[in-house]
Amino acid sequence: MKYIIHMPLLISALAPLLFIISNVNADESSAKFSRESLMKKHVSLPAKEIDTKVIRVTFPKGYKTPLHTHEGPGPRYVVRGKLKVEDSGQVGIYGQGDVFWETGAVMTVENVGKGEAEIIIFEMAPAKSGS
Repeated sequence: MKYIIHMPLLISALAPLLFIISNVNADESSAKFSRESLMKKHVSLPAKEIDTKVIRVTFPKGYKTPLHTHEGPGPRYVVRGKLKVEDSGQVGIYGQGDVFWETGAVMTVENVGKGEAEIIIFEMAPAKSGS
């Protein structure tokens, strides 16, 4: 059986598809790569070799940590929520998209927002033997 392709019919059938493809390509070409420095800090490392950790922490609404320390200092990124941080006698309030520096000294964090809060901790500490 032979198929006869009628050009006007083919064009009318493919036109919506071509329109969609051209719009997708236009959207992709208008998207731009973006890079933004969120924090820059000179750090004197306590040892030649360090262990690094990236830790996600979720704080329930109203939760406050007890006084505590971390194995080392590092930047913290607030993914969502609002946190009150007391670190080395300094107090700061941080919200979504903020970056702050923890010293590794005695500190506490309190969720002062209206819902859950979440941070990403980047921690740097002297390497432990055997790690």
